[in-house]
Amino acid sequence: MLFAAARQGRKDDAELGNGVWRRAHDRFRRGLDRFHQMLEGIEDPDNYAAVVPTANALADLLPRVRALCAAAQSRAPSANMNIPASAGGYLNDVHRELTRAGNALATAAEAVALVRLNAGPIAAVERRAYAVHRHVDEAARLWDD
Repeated sequence: MLFAAARQGRKDDAELGNGVWRRAHDRFRRGLDRFHQMLEGIEDPDNYAAVVPTANALADLLPRVRALCAAAQSRAPSANMNIPASAGGYLNDVHRELTRAGNALATAAEAVALVRLNAGPIAAVERRAYAVHRHVDEAARLWDD
């Protein structure tokens, strides 16, 4: 396990660097991990079954976020916490959307925690998950323009 983690870390360093693109990717991945941790604690089978498709759809975004961050690191390497300069500031916009996606994912995990406690509606999870999708889609659109 330790060897696999070290190997993954080296792969991440090579593809994502150690700057803003790595940080955006890692924020998203941590939010996804937290979402799934909260999901595992839902005891009501109906609520669990209602949230699983949303969890799967969010998990499907991780390779896309990674690809965007890796492409950004390749085109505009970042070794520190400064977003590289770009024509029209489009890299700032891409980074902003990726960061917003990670933050929206964290709020979606909070919504799952409320469902877990029977204190919040499943619709709130779906709304927040939709925001995550919107931000990732917008980052991809900005990258492709």
